[in-house]
Amino acid sequence: MTRVLITDDDALVRAGLALMLGGAPDVEVVAEAAHGAEALSALRGSADRGERIDVVLMDLRMPVMDGIAATAAIRDLPDPPKVIVLTTFDADEYVVRALAAGANGFLLKDTPPAEIVAAIGKVEAGEPMLSPAITTQLIRQVTDNAPDGRSESALELVGTLTDRERDVALAVGHGSSNAEIAEELHLSIATVKAHISHLFLKLEATNRVQVAICMHDAGLL
Repeated sequence: MTRVLITDDDALVRAGLALMLGGAPDVEVVAEAAHGAEALSALRGSADRGERIDVVLMDLRMPVMDGIAATAAIRDLPDPPKVIVLTTFDADEYVVRALAAGANGFLLKDTPPAEIVAAIGKVEAGEPMLSPAITTQLIRQVTDNAPDGRSESALELVGTLTDRERDVALAVGHGSSNAEIAEELHLSIATVKAHISHLFLKLEATNRVQVAICMHDAGLL
């Protein structure tokens, strides 16, 4: 059972998401929050009770604490949950900033219910939440406004990778799923997941987009 926290300043959106997710057999909505500060309080309270929250559905534009600041704060928590940002705009500046803050993916608010449920399961399993086209678009937005010196830093990080880790990182940069990487490189899915965990550590990344950006900055994508 995947335990979910819904964070949105619109009570109707929260109620709609909770009702929709309530019909999924493997998803349980355990808390709701009207802004980022409430989400952090709910997460800390859940942790104090020994009740883990696995995935946070996070609106971006909220009062008190927006989704970007909340996502960054969540990533600093011990053993943080996965974060899926909710937006009405496809790959806008807020989405880029949220992913840079450590969000694991994003969904448009008009995504069909079954796809939202599937997305929650994929993120919890460590699968990509962005299509290759969206990944390319996000990389372009980040790197077009990037400060000088990123290339040297990226090359230094990529230099710590093994040959196989580099192969996996390139596949991640092209938007491949774990299953696609496993097939392409003749690896088990468990091995791919292990490599991706190593990539996050070595490339100082918290999501697959950040891995792709690092490979791009190093001149390998």
